[in-house]
Amino acid sequence: MRPSRGVPLLAALLTSLAVLGPAAPAGAREAPPGAVGHCARLDRIDVPGAERQEPACLADLTTAGLAGTPYTDLADQAGLSARGTISPSGVPGVQIDGYFPDDSRLNATHGWAHDAQFVIRLPDRWNGGLVVTGAPGTRRQYATDTIISDQVLAQGFAYAATDKGNTGPDFFTDGRAPGDAVAEWNRRVTELTRAAKKAVRQRYGTAPRRTYMTGISNGGYLTRWQLENRPELYDGGVDWEGVLWTAHGPNMLTSLPVTVARQFGTATDEDLLRAGFAPGSRFLWPYHERAYWGLTQKVFRAEFDPSYDPKCPGATAGSTVEQILAPCASDASYDYAARPAPVRRAVARVALTGRIGKPLITLHGDLDTLLPIATDSDVYARMVDGRGRGALHRFYTVQDGTHTDGLYDSFPDRLRPVLPCYRSAFTALTHWVEEGDVPPADRVIARPASGDVVNSCALKG
Repeated sequence: MRPSRGVPLLAALLTSLAVLGPAAPAGAREAPPGAVGHCARLDRIDVPGAERQEPACLADLTTAGLAGTPYTDLADQAGLSARGTISPSGVPGVQIDGYFPDDSRLNATHGWAHDAQFVIRLPDRWNGGLVVTGAPGTRRQYATDTIISDQVLAQGFAYAATDKGNTGPDFFTDGRAPGDAVAEWNRRVTELTRAAKKAVRQRYGTAPRRTYMTGISNGGYLTRWQLENRPELYDGGVDWEGVLWTAHGPNMLTSLPVTVARQFGTATDEDLLRAGFAPGSRFLWPYHERAYWGLTQKVFRAEFDPSYDPKCPGATAGSTVEQILAPCASDASYDYAARPAPVRRAVARVALTGRIGKPLITLHGDLDTLLPIATDSDVYARMVDGRGRGALHRFYTVQDGTHTDGLYDSFPDRLRPVLPCYRSAFTALTHWVEEGDVPPADRVIARPASGDVVNSCALKG
């Protein structure tokens, strides 16, 4: 399930277009008579606010144990990790799949055709903590099973993930006003966090002592937003290349139009460099031109500025992969700064401020070619400092890291995966919060000259 060049996003999109996802979970199994650990208290779990929930007692909650079952979806994880990634396994416990009330039907997982789907995993051997995340990109609730869930479950954390309330390339069709779909993402994470804390109490008899928010890409944005706006719910977070939204820029609507213009021959490579794309990332541009840039620009422009070109993408981003990936020609001349004030007000509804209320570690690859570090995390770090919250923030630049680790398999001599650095950062966060062990200062994590670059990363060195 580790695709070669050009496949990761296509696989995720094809999954989004599928009529049905994995079959519905079979439902709850009774815990063995007299069980103290394995699946004990299963009958007491009732996720608050859920419209539907299907608990199950499972022998292994990790991807290794769930592959090929209805309890995960390998296709939705495509491209997020490098081939050769070592993940733990053998974590028995309870999994609850379900959804909260919602009126959109973009998520076909389990054949439910219902958004606001979630997964909660409660290991038998619990360390007292809870980790919450939201899906990256426009993926669904199982997308981060390999890169986040497996590791934290093996460490004893309970885990909860949401599809964010809308999924797939047509996510922007959810809602009545510009910005509604993205605003729902934040609300759904808050909703799941509160519900998961109560489910944890039901399972273990006590509330989590520590709760961490984390995520990659759009999940990284969600992490930033939650720590800024709902800090009372969390003890800290790790932001892996989070999307930056600011009302007056920078944001994706200021950085991506030049990439579309290049595709239509009205911008040059030098224009991309001036826009903040790293010179060393040129070898990644052809792939991103085919798979990311045009699609990302058109769907987020449709989300925040649908009046700019109502016919593209219109009511759908497309019915075939080719149509979905095709950019809108009109986006080649899109000028965010020149758009009417309501557009900036729509973005302002979900904008970040840098005013974090709990410890946050940010990681960003210096060869990220979807969210250039110069127009994203570099800016966000300055925003945090500007709000006087620098003592709560650590920012690590991962040398030769890019937006999705699956590209490492195509360019092993030019890239390094970010996942091992993320795992090190998460451990550093827990030590910071729970033991007062302050992480290293902001720094560039250099690519090592030797060793297992896919599975190891030292924050110090």
